[in-house]
Amino acid sequence: SDLSATATVSVFGLTGEMVETIPRAAVFNAPIRPDIVQFVHTNIAKNHRQAYAVSKDAGTQACATSWGPGRAVARIPRVAGSGTSRAGQGAYGNMTRGGHMYNPTRTHRRWHRKVNVNVKRFAVVSALAASAVSALVTARGHKIGNLPHLPIVVDTPVESIKKTKEAASVISALGLDAEIKKVVDSRTIRAGLGKMRNRRYKQRKGPLVVYAADNGISKAFRNIAGVDVADVTRMNLLDLAPGGHMGRLIIWTRPAFEALDSVFGTFTQASEQK
Repeated sequence: SDLSATATVSVFGLTGEMVETIPRAAVFNAPIRPDIVQFVHTNIAKNHRQAYAVSKDAGTQACATSWGPGRAVARIPRVAGSGTSRAGQGAYGNMTRGGHMYNPTRTHRRWHRKVNVNVKRFAVVSALAASAVSALVTARGHKIGNLPHLPIVVDTPVESIKKTKEAASVISALGLDAEIKKVVDSRTIRAGLGKMRNRRYKQRKGPLVVYAADNGISKAFRNIAGVDVADVTRMNLLDLAPGGHMGRLIIWTRPAFEALDSVFGTFTQASEQK
């Protein structure tokens, strides 16, 4: 059942049993705005791009000059000399073999984008609100049929887990085996040249684990296929809405969940951090 509209949330132990209930954070009542999330994602995703350009000399390193009018050939510059097939061939122009490209790329392109801080914060809280709506999480492709409700909160000891084997057992106890299997089964070799450029494989996204204190949790969970980890005070829209699509499945630790009101504020009190 979907209890996403309720005022309290269940806290689960490391073996999947319900421990108690705690108040639901106000951020989950924020407006869900896919247009703002997609706009911010599109722009901030550009901010880790690296500049690229062709060599400034590419295509113009032949010794060539136009033959001028009167010889019944095009006026394109032609390679000097004789006795080789290259002599007399057109050069330099973007329409010639071995010439430069049209409008050669430069490194001083405007690669990065500025986005207003208020808009970025709106996008983050909107993506968080969407993560508590089971229909949107299911629409993103997450397998949440065995979850009792969203958001899913795990008790404090999970932040001190140091072994991936223990982390995997917690995910299994929460009923997310199908979610991890989906990620593992999706792993394929990339179609394009990226496979030669250290981007060999593609795979789906799994759950995002959000913690307040990293007492081992980040290293324990990071090697599980599809799982990402994040600090509750530094959540990134690129993790909360991969591809600009809101509804990421989030596993909260209890301290992280209880910190949400101080990080993002409520409808009556201001944020203490942002």
